[in-house]
Amino acid sequence: MATKRQRRKRRRRDATGQGRPVGQRDAGTHSVPGRAAGANRPPGRVPRSTRSADPTGRPTAPWGSFPLTEIVIFIGVVLLAVGFFVPPPQGFVMIAVGLGLASLAGLELSIREHYSAYRSHTLLLSSAVGVPVFGVLFVGTKLNPAVCVAAGLLAFGGAAWLFASAFRRRSGGALYRLGG
Repeated sequence: MATKRQRRKRRRRDATGQGRPVGQRDAGTHSVPGRAAGANRPPGRVPRSTRSADPTGRPTAPWGSFPLTEIVIFIGVVLLAVGFFVPPPQGFVMIAVGLGLASLAGLELSIREHYSAYRSHTLLLSSAVGVPVFGVLFVGTKLNPAVCVAAGLLAFGGAAWLFASAFRRRSGGALYRLGG
């Protein structure tokens, strides 16, 4: 009986293509002599990180090949740049909307890459949870700032643990993946 750690290592090896030697058998799987290592995986089981129509391996957007994320980031950067040259009331709004649009588009891309196990964005996604918790408590309540910071850090830490667990499940046990 294999331990949980051994099963995880085996899944990680199988997901990276470093399978067991040809002829070695697991319970319930049959290997055929002469097949490549790792080829004795059941035909319907493909690692999630390889399920992509993009030849680079990047996850595809739900809206297809239309560059919506890139267009939204471009509009956000243009609003941000133009907002510096417009007088204060409208300029401030343009800067805020530009920052918001570019940030949301980047967050959407990082969520998509993280949950398809293409790259780990654990810290970025966790800060997207922790910073608003801190901000809402700091601005919206009259709590001591140290309590607001502690609540933000707790939210950040809990979210980091959940996002790292999700990435490990989807990537076959890898803690992080930097280069796609």
